Amino acid sequence: MVAGLSFTVAIDGPAAAGKGTIARAVAAHFGFAHLDTGLLYRAVAARGGDPVAAARALTAADLARDDLRSLAAGQAASRVAAIPEVRAALVAFQRTFARQPGGAVLDGRDIGTVICPTAEVKLYVTASPEVRAHRRWLEVGGDEAAVLAEVRERDARDMGRADAPLRAAADAVVIDTSEMSIEAAVLAAITAVEARR
Repeated sequence: MVAGLSFTVAIDGPAAAGKGTIARAVAAHFGFAHLDTGLLYRAVAARGGDPVAAARALTAADLARDDLRSLAAGQAASRVAAIPEVRAALVAFQRTFARQPGGAVLDGRDIGTVICPTAEVKLYVTASPEVRAHRRWLEVGGDEAAVLAEVRERDARDMGRADAPLRAAADAVVIDTSEMSIEAAVLAAITAVEARR
Protein backbone atom coordinates (compact mmCIF):
# COMPACT_ATOMS: atom_id res chain seq x y z
CA MET A 1 0.00 0.00 0.00
CA VAL A 2 1.27 3.48 -0.82
CA ALA A 3 1.65 5.64 2.29
CA GLY A 4 -1.06 8.26 2.61
CA LEU A 5 -3.78 6.34 0.78
CA SER A 6 -6.86 5.32 2.70
CA PHE A 7 -7.44 1.62 3.39
CA THR A 8 -10.42 0.60 5.47
CA VAL A 9 -10.81 -2.59 7.51
CA ALA A 10 -14.42 -3.11 8.67
CA ILE A 11 -14.89 -5.55 11.56
CA ASP A 12 -18.40 -6.50 12.67
CA GLY A 13 -19.81 -9.00 15.11
CA PRO A 14 -21.85 -9.50 18.27
CA ALA A 15 -20.82 -8.49 21.80
CA ALA A 16 -17.83 -10.32 23.35
CA ALA A 17 -16.90 -12.21 20.16
CA GLY A 18 -13.41 -10.68 20.27
CA LYS A 19 -13.77 -8.07 17.53
CA GLY A 20 -12.40 -5.24 19.68
CA THR A 21 -9.29 -7.20 20.63
CA ILE A 22 -8.78 -8.25 17.01
CA ALA A 23 -9.40 -4.70 15.72
CA ARG A 24 -6.81 -3.19 18.11
CA ALA A 25 -4.25 -5.86 17.18
CA VAL A 26 -4.81 -5.41 13.41
CA ALA A 27 -4.55 -1.62 13.75
CA ALA A 28 -1.33 -1.92 15.74
CA HIS A 29 0.15 -4.46 13.30
CA PHE A 30 -0.44 -2.29 10.22
CA GLY A 31 -0.08 1.13 11.87
CA PHE A 32 -3.72 2.01 11.13
CA ALA A 33 -5.96 4.25 13.24
CA HIS A 34 -8.64 2.39 15.25
CA LEU A 35 -12.22 3.33 16.15
CA ASP A 36 -14.42 1.20 18.39
CA THR A 37 -17.74 2.50 17.04
CA GLY A 38 -19.60 0.93 19.97
CA LEU A 39 -17.99 3.61 22.13
CA LEU A 40 -19.88 6.24 20.11
CA TYR A 41 -23.21 4.72 21.15
CA ARG A 42 -22.03 4.15 24.73
CA ALA A 43 -20.94 7.80 24.89
CA VAL A 44 -24.30 8.99 23.51
CA ALA A 45 -26.13 6.99 26.18
CA ALA A 46 -23.74 8.23 28.91
CA ARG A 47 -24.34 11.89 27.98
CA GLY A 48 -27.98 11.45 28.94
CA GLY A 49 -30.85 13.64 27.86
CA ASP A 50 -32.13 13.48 24.31
CA PRO A 51 -30.10 10.76 22.51
CA VAL A 52 -30.38 12.44 19.08
CA ALA A 53 -29.10 15.77 20.42
CA ALA A 54 -26.32 13.92 22.29
CA ALA A 55 -25.28 12.11 19.08
CA ARG A 56 -25.14 15.36 17.11
CA ALA A 57 -23.00 17.04 19.80
CA LEU A 58 -20.59 14.12 20.40
CA THR A 59 -16.90 15.02 20.76
CA ALA A 60 -13.65 13.06 21.10
CA ALA A 61 -13.66 13.90 24.83
CA ASP A 62 -16.92 11.96 25.23
CA LEU A 63 -15.11 8.82 24.02
CA ALA A 64 -12.50 9.13 26.79
CA ARG A 65 -14.93 8.58 29.68
CA ASP A 66 -13.90 5.74 31.99
CA ASP A 67 -17.45 4.43 32.52
CA LEU A 68 -18.14 3.37 28.93
CA ARG A 69 -17.09 -0.30 29.28
CA SER A 70 -19.64 -1.40 31.88
CA LEU A 71 -22.39 -3.93 31.15
CA ALA A 72 -24.99 -1.22 31.87
CA ALA A 73 -23.34 1.12 29.35
CA GLY A 74 -23.44 -1.65 26.75
CA GLN A 75 -27.14 -2.29 27.29
CA ALA A 76 -27.88 1.47 27.14
CA ALA A 77 -25.82 1.74 23.95
CA SER A 78 -27.81 -1.05 22.31
CA ARG A 79 -31.05 0.83 23.12
CA VAL A 80 -29.91 4.20 21.68
CA ALA A 81 -28.36 2.43 18.66
CA ALA A 82 -31.86 1.27 17.71
CA ILE A 83 -32.90 4.92 17.16
CA PRO A 84 -32.48 5.68 13.41
CA GLU A 85 -31.79 9.40 14.01
CA VAL A 86 -28.95 8.54 16.40
CA ARG A 87 -27.39 6.19 13.85
CA ALA A 88 -27.73 8.80 11.10
CA ALA A 89 -26.05 11.46 13.24
CA LEU A 90 -23.01 9.22 13.78
CA VAL A 91 -22.58 7.95 10.18
CA ALA A 92 -20.58 10.95 8.91
CA PHE A 93 -18.22 10.80 11.91
CA GLN A 94 -17.48 7.13 11.21
CA ARG A 95 -17.11 7.48 7.44
CA THR A 96 -14.70 10.41 7.78
CA PHE A 97 -12.62 8.39 10.26
CA ALA A 98 -12.64 5.36 7.94
CA ARG A 99 -11.18 7.18 4.93
CA GLN A 100 -8.37 9.02 6.69
CA PRO A 101 -4.93 8.77 5.06
CA GLY A 102 -2.79 5.89 6.27
CA GLY A 103 -5.56 3.38 6.92
CA ALA A 104 -8.23 2.75 9.53
CA VAL A 105 -9.83 -0.15 11.36
CA LEU A 106 -13.42 0.28 12.56
CA ASP A 107 -15.23 -2.29 14.64
CA GLY A 108 -18.94 -2.37 15.38
CA ARG A 109 -22.24 -3.87 14.26
CA ASP A 110 -22.87 -2.35 10.80
CA ILE A 111 -19.47 -1.24 9.50
CA GLY A 112 -19.21 -3.59 6.51
CA THR A 113 -22.91 -3.44 5.67
CA VAL A 114 -23.84 0.25 6.19
CA ILE A 115 -21.00 2.54 7.26
CA CYS A 116 -18.24 1.31 4.93
CA PRO A 117 -19.83 -0.99 2.32
CA THR A 118 -16.81 -0.41 0.04
CA ALA A 119 -14.19 -1.21 2.71
CA GLU A 120 -11.14 -2.97 1.29
CA VAL A 121 -11.45 -5.71 3.94
CA LYS A 122 -14.55 -6.87 5.81
CA LEU A 123 -14.36 -9.29 8.72
CA TYR A 124 -17.24 -10.76 10.72
CA VAL A 125 -16.04 -11.98 14.11
CA THR A 126 -18.46 -14.25 15.95
CA ALA A 127 -18.66 -16.94 18.64
CA SER A 128 -21.44 -18.94 20.28
CA PRO A 129 -23.65 -17.05 22.79
CA GLU A 130 -22.42 -19.35 25.58
CA VAL A 131 -18.74 -18.64 24.86
CA ARG A 132 -19.39 -14.91 24.56
CA ALA A 133 -21.39 -14.85 27.81
CA HIS A 134 -18.59 -16.69 29.62
CA ARG A 135 -16.02 -14.17 28.36
CA ARG A 136 -18.22 -11.25 29.42
CA TRP A 137 -18.83 -12.89 32.83
CA LEU A 138 -15.05 -13.20 33.34
CA GLU A 139 -14.85 -9.42 32.68
CA VAL A 140 -17.78 -8.19 34.76
CA GLY A 141 -18.57 -10.98 37.24
CA GLY A 142 -22.02 -11.54 38.72
CA ASP A 143 -24.38 -14.37 37.78
CA GLU A 144 -23.20 -16.14 34.62
CA ALA A 145 -26.74 -17.28 33.70
CA ALA A 146 -27.93 -13.66 33.89
CA VAL A 147 -25.01 -12.55 31.68
CA LEU A 148 -25.99 -15.21 29.11
CA ALA A 149 -29.59 -13.95 29.19
CA GLU A 150 -28.35 -10.38 28.61
CA VAL A 151 -26.12 -11.50 25.70
CA ARG A 152 -29.06 -13.27 24.06
CA GLU A 153 -31.34 -10.27 24.65
CA ARG A 154 -28.78 -7.92 23.11
CA ASP A 155 -28.23 -10.25 20.12
CA ALA A 156 -31.99 -10.31 19.49
CA ARG A 157 -32.17 -6.51 19.66
CA ASP A 158 -29.07 -5.92 17.51
CA MET A 159 -29.96 -8.53 14.88
CA GLY A 160 -33.69 -7.75 14.86
CA ARG A 161 -33.69 -3.96 14.61
CA ALA A 162 -35.17 -2.45 11.45
CA ASP A 163 -32.32 0.02 10.91
CA ALA A 164 -28.88 -1.51 10.12
CA PRO A 165 -29.32 -4.91 11.80
CA LEU A 166 -26.23 -6.86 12.83
CA ARG A 167 -25.31 -9.34 10.09
CA ALA A 168 -22.24 -10.37 8.12
CA ALA A 169 -21.65 -8.51 4.85
CA ALA A 170 -21.99 -10.82 1.83
CA ASP A 171 -18.26 -10.46 1.11
CA ALA A 172 -17.00 -10.62 4.71
CA VAL A 173 -14.45 -13.15 5.91
CA VAL A 174 -16.10 -14.92 8.88
CA ILE A 175 -13.88 -15.69 11.87
CA ASP A 176 -15.56 -17.86 14.53
CA THR A 177 -13.53 -17.43 17.73
CA SER A 178 -15.53 -19.94 19.82
CA GLU A 179 -12.60 -22.38 19.98
CA MET A 180 -9.73 -20.10 18.87
CA SER A 181 -7.02 -18.54 20.97
CA ILE A 182 -6.67 -14.76 20.76
CA GLU A 183 -3.39 -15.25 18.89
CA ALA A 184 -4.99 -17.54 16.31
CA ALA A 185 -7.92 -15.18 15.77
CA VAL A 186 -5.61 -12.18 15.35
CA LEU A 187 -3.44 -14.13 12.89
CA ALA A 188 -6.54 -15.07 10.85
CA ALA A 189 -7.54 -11.40 10.69
CA ILE A 190 -4.05 -10.18 9.76
CA THR A 191 -3.85 -12.87 7.04
CA ALA A 192 -7.19 -11.70 5.60
CA VAL A 193 -5.96 -8.07 5.51
CA GLU A 194 -2.62 -9.05 3.98
CA ALA A 195 -4.45 -10.88 1.20
CA ARG A 196 -6.16 -7.62 0.14
CA ARG A 197 -3.21 -5.19 0.44
